Amino acid sequence: MQRRKFIRNIVGLTGGLVFAGLLPQSALAAKDRKIKGRVISGGKGVRNVVVSDGYNVVVTNDKGKYEFELHPDATSVFISTPSGYAFKHENGIARHYRLRKDLEQKGVLNFDLVPLDVNDDEHQFIIWADPQVKNAKDVEKMMQESVPDVQKLVAAAGSGALLHGITVGDIVWDELQLFAEYDKAVDKMGIPFFQCLGNHDMDYNKGGDEASDNTFQQTYGPTYYSFNRGKAHYVVMDDVRYLGKDREYDGYISQNQLEWLKKDLALVSKDSLVIVCLHIPVHNGVKNNSELYAILGDRNVHIMSGHTHYHRNVIKGNIFEHNHGTVCGAWWTGPICGDGTPCGYGVYKVKGNELSWHYQSTGKEAAHQMKIFSNDTNNGQKEILVNIWDHDPTWKTEYVVDGIGKGALQQFDGFDPVAYKTLLGPELPKPRGFAEPKNTDHLFKASIPASAKEITIRATDRFGRTYTAVERLLA
Repeated sequence: MQRRKFIRNIVGLTGGLVFAGLLPQSALAAKDRKIKGRVISGGKGVRNVVVSDGYNVVVTNDKGKYEFELHPDATSVFISTPSGYAFKHENGIARHYRLRKDLEQKGVLNFDLVPLDVNDDEHQFIIWADPQVKNAKDVEKMMQESVPDVQKLVAAAGSGALLHGITVGDIVWDELQLFAEYDKAVDKMGIPFFQCLGNHDMDYNKGGDEASDNTFQQTYGPTYYSFNRGKAHYVVMDDVRYLGKDREYDGYISQNQLEWLKKDLALVSKDSLVIVCLHIPVHNGVKNNSELYAILGDRNVHIMSGHTHYHRNVIKGNIFEHNHGTVCGAWWTGPICGDGTPCGYGVYKVKGNELSWHYQSTGKEAAHQMKIFSNDTNNGQKEILVNIWDHDPTWKTEYVVDGIGKGALQQFDGFDPVAYKTLLGPELPKPRGFAEPKNTDHLFKASIPASAKEITIRATDRFGRTYTAVERLLA
């Protein structure tokens, strides 16, 4: 067994270095040497900047210098971009890292930061879940429908706005050569994008979990890292564990990631907003979610996930998980996800350490937050059903029949009528009949007289914004 030496953790937020990790000394061959360098801006060193290889976590000293011994299993060295500085990117794709194979032979690695010319305490970001393109037709839909919608959002934000994107996995659908088409989409959207690994973004049949990430890492860098903007600390993680057999995986966060996260968060102010981005939803899809929750502790945390092709908000104490409806909906077969949520993405605004948001339906205005359905019943009534896809327990509902208020709608679990009609059964939808309607709890109903001519639905979100939808009924 290789002899291991233990490096004592040293935390020095006032210019010292933080060294951490288990370094098999005998494994440090020619390329496994000491890494050192500077983080600079305008030729001057920047202090207290976090640099990591995914195992060691260090902060720069007063001269912007850092140094550590590269871990044998590290695939890259990355910087946790500090607040107040621009994100380094290449045609929109985040490039906050250097791959191990590209490190200079002498082991010197410098990072150059560009200061922002505006205060970043207020900024915006979007979450894209599962673009999941499989072929040229999917790419065409992404380019003609999804990309222009984001372009419109970016234009409305204005030229001075700070806006970035994060795609929470399943960038493609097993066809890894289509990463290049996604990159073109990012370039056209005109904002920096960070990427998470999804189960369809992996190399299959190359070995175990580590080998499955090779193409993703060569294209987008490390599968877990962090960055900062204003008082928000962003963490990207890999919660897809490949089980070594074609397309078999589970939701699990590796122990080395959890150890890295402890070190990373130790350098983050307790009052910061923490935004964790990953693919498989944590609340019901990650086997060791309790370990992640324990590390996050009592911080102000929002988790951003995808994978399910439906939209759901889950609150567990101080942790709010946003399990997003997808860019591709039900795998590019129509305008909705399995729960009736329109194809779309999350739009978030950060102000200090506070977060607000709405779900943006592709091709619709921001106020498009619900859909009304009506059916005649056998007892001379009409049943009204409403799908409010971004609902959470703080929302309030009201329905008005022919100008007379009737109170709150009744929430229930069920199927969206359009999803049920267009997705149910092995023959639907074409050509991807595996897509099925999904049971959801963001449905509401009421019974009204069959003679009613008009119903108005008002839904007020947790931020006090009221959305209104009107349905004129047939007699």
